[in-house]
Amino acid sequence: MGEMAKRERVMRMSVEQPLWRALSAYRVLTMLYAIGLFATAYDKFARPWVAVAFYALLFVWTFATLPRVANAASCTKRFLAADLTIALAGILLTRVADASSRIETGGPTLPSIWTAGSVLAFAIKGGWRWAAFASTLVAAVNIVERGAPTRDTVHNVILVWVASIAIGYVVEVARASERTLARALEIEAATRERERLARDIHDGVLQVLAMVQRRASALGGEAAELGRMAGEQEVALRTLVSGGLVPVSRVSEDAALGAVVRAVDEPDDEEGPLDLRSLLAPYATARVTLSEPGAPVPLAAAAARELAAAVGAALDNVRKHAGADARAWILVEDEPDAVIVTVRDDGPGIPEGRLAQAEGEGRLGVALSIRGRLRDLGGTAELISVPGQGTEVELKVPKVSRG
Repeated sequence: MGEMAKRERVMRMSVEQPLWRALSAYRVLTMLYAIGLFATAYDKFARPWVAVAFYALLFVWTFATLPRVANAASCTKRFLAADLTIALAGILLTRVADASSRIETGGPTLPSIWTAGSVLAFAIKGGWRWAAFASTLVAAVNIVERGAPTRDTVHNVILVWVASIAIGYVVEVARASERTLARALEIEAATRERERLARDIHDGVLQVLAMVQRRASALGGEAAELGRMAGEQEVALRTLVSGGLVPVSRVSEDAALGAVVRAVDEPDDEEGPLDLRSLLAPYATARVTLSEPGAPVPLAAAAARELAAAVGAALDNVRKHAGADARAWILVEDEPDAVIVTVRDDGPGIPEGRLAQAEGEGRLGVALSIRGRLRDLGGTAELISVPGQGTEVELKVPKVSRG
């Protein structure tokens, strides 16, 4: 497969960001609700001008601080402290602005349910511990405002306390889940890239080293030493491509944006479809028979190249395991929804369990160069081998592939 430019794909995963958007809407709606409550009971207030001054401040503060509750980075500790102070001050000012009779019968505080927005901001920003701290302060100030812990007051306080702590806990769990998912996706991306590199190495470097080892060992003398060194390098390289390190997951500076995964992708295929027959034609030799349809077999360029490379890997295995004199046949079938290429040889076949043993030894020809390629294309690779009756490899790629 030719060299292709790569691009870095950045994925952000966050279930927290929608909570900030919901909080922004909640603060605006509950501010308007609190003002509406006051407007309907204006004549019942002992000092309505105190309430008007508070609501003017609340109106300006709510709209001016909308950017502050857009994400976790903007929602600083200083802002949270100021926001909660305004909520607590509004609760205490209720005794100054409202009539005692309304307070004693359970009338709403000046900020009403807007106060819960301040507590929820603590929960989303810092988790359940911050939520517990803020809701406890709100509970204490509400009891002071009422003068005694009435049933309605205790009910509302417990409701805010439980809800905020629950949301804070959910946010903490969501953040941990996002980091775990980011790690899993990055491992998957790194594994796929490692397999792609391993296929390219197997198709080139490893086979050259194996050939040097065989030829040099047969020549003897100083060439035998060269063959021994080539064999050692082959083993070391196989170990490297079958293992490898996975980079540590990245996490965005703004926790609200969630975990960040960076993966290297091949660019979008800008070429048109290729005729698979033209890519398979070079494999036809005196001992390899190619049978193909009379009409073109179009496939996406990347998928066609990968399928042709998998056929080449299958033929390499024929030469390596069945011998230079073995015959092979390539059959191309163009089905309505898929392209099927079958590679068959008349060699001795593969003993049972040999493929698993080879994969364990780091010999990944079938595992990566064939099955890995077809898996990445959304296709399948079936291998049928009977000792003494040759081997057949069926490669199937859907017309709409993921390549």
